[in-house]
Amino acid sequence: MTDQKALIEILRLEPVEVNLFRGFSVDVGYDSRRIFGGQVIAQALMAAYKTIEGRACHSLHCYFMRPGDQRIPVLYEVERARDGHSFSTRRVIAIQNGEQIFNLSASFQMVEEGLEHQQDMPVVAAPEACAVRHRLNTVELRAVTAYDWANPKPSPPRQQTWFRADGDFGADIALNQAVLAYASDMSLLSTALLPHGVSWLASPLQMASLDHALWFHRPTDMSGWHLYDQDSPSASGARGFSRGSIFRQDGVLVASACQEGLIRVRR
Repeated sequence: MTDQKALIEILRLEPVEVNLFRGFSVDVGYDSRRIFGGQVIAQALMAAYKTIEGRACHSLHCYFMRPGDQRIPVLYEVERARDGHSFSTRRVIAIQNGEQIFNLSASFQMVEEGLEHQQDMPVVAAPEACAVRHRLNTVELRAVTAYDWANPKPSPPRQQTWFRADGDFGADIALNQAVLAYASDMSLLSTALLPHGVSWLASPLQMASLDHALWFHRPTDMSGWHLYDQDSPSASGARGFSRGSIFRQDGVLVASACQEGLIRVRR
């Protein structure tokens, strides 16, 4: 199975009952047991979309409650909280072994026109000029400025990364948003480590996503390059807070993200 098909397969949930869906996991290579957080966000969004017609997600907010086990399926229970004239709201609970591991609230809107503006995309090197950083399943990442995580040194809390998903995901808004949600969990929390000269590779460091939020501003095709401009304005209380702006290569701002995570240095 190709990487593209592998990602599409994990986003193609199995219906179990009304408002109840089953998802499966793949090993993305960074942990032999835990489910990658971006996968759970993407699957929960797809579960919500299975109860929506004619509307697109404009925002989602979620909490990670327990580590997910990639060796067993995840059940996604969707609550149809509200269907209004223009907006619909869904709540999704992810369950393993009878316990909640994650929950998500998402809002969907009918397509309509309105006022528009956006911030400018930073001027950075093109993805073709950047070294390949790594791959996570079907997603390729290229760092604008290389950072040596094996020998970290304190630096400003900002990093910029190009990413794209292999293959063609077509014009399906739900699928492209799910792939974007999947990718948005990559590298964001690590931005909060940069001022401290510590690495997520270090064994004394415990890191875990606590919550994640996404706002979808404009449609996009995830097979093209996107710039993830990330910064971390604060770290305190063994938590790091990071935020990111996601631009298409043509400069269009397509999404914004925020995340807080546990960053605990074991003594």
